[in-house]
Amino acid sequence: MILIVDSGATKSDWIALDDKSGKELFITQTLGLSPEVLTREVIEDRLANNFELAQNREKVSRLHFYGAGCGTDRMKRFLKDIFTVYFPKAVIEVKEDTYAAVYATTKIDHQGIVCILGTGSNCSYYDGRQTFQKVTSLGYILMDDGSGNFFGRKLIRDYYFNKMPQSLAIKFAKEYNLEADAIKENLYKQPNPNTYLATFARFIIENKDHPYCKGVIDKGLQQYVNNYIMQFELATKVPVHFVGSIAYYLKDELTAVMDRNDLRLGVIRQRPIEGLVEFHRETI
Repeated sequence: MILIVDSGATKSDWIALDDKSGKELFITQTLGLSPEVLTREVIEDRLANNFELAQNREKVSRLHFYGAGCGTDRMKRFLKDIFTVYFPKAVIEVKEDTYAAVYATTKIDHQGIVCILGTGSNCSYYDGRQTFQKVTSLGYILMDDGSGNFFGRKLIRDYYFNKMPQSLAIKFAKEYNLEADAIKENLYKQPNPNTYLATFARFIIENKDHPYCKGVIDKGLQQYVNNYIMQFELATKVPVHFVGSIAYYLKDELTAVMDRNDLRLGVIRQRPIEGLVEFHRETI
């Protein structure tokens, strides 16, 4: 059995394939497994609490894991150690989520810039064989421009600094618990603070036609373009692909920003898992 995993900060999509025919055996989900923000115990619990994984853990011969927070060798080793124990018969491969985005959007031997705009954000250049990054991520507190947690942080700050229009602020307060104690509890004492911040991005998507939200979205996406995409000299000469919920649900706004910057928009996928499955079926 082959397990293919696309793991973001919020959730992880798992698809099991027969290792001979490539036939799909099951699809399941766990919460996100980002090693940057979770302890070993939390990750092990999330694996153990999934029925399909628990039932099939000793049948897995290969595990291809693509995850947020797996950009360094230390984080890769950390996850690989956990998976080696949980899937004792499997050959384990751990790569950062950038590769999932690349394999899901770009054909081998084709150049392109591949962007992640979901709970977090990232950007890489793919030369047809390898990926290259100009920006080293320092995590959601300092980076992640244009992401779900970026917009969530912006909304909360504007609400507390009284920069959000009153009518929208009233609506915002009705939909979320904005008590200071609740926010600080989730940010500083609970796991996945980046995912918590990203839950607020739903509000900006649902209200994206409001002038305030339009402005926040446009500035956030332009900031992402400036700080990430424009780092590459070939930015205006190759297609720029996107994966992630922010890119998917704000595709019209993203298209406008791309056009304004003379960038060529390529593929937009909400989730890369479908493309990953096709990629790995070719290697069976």
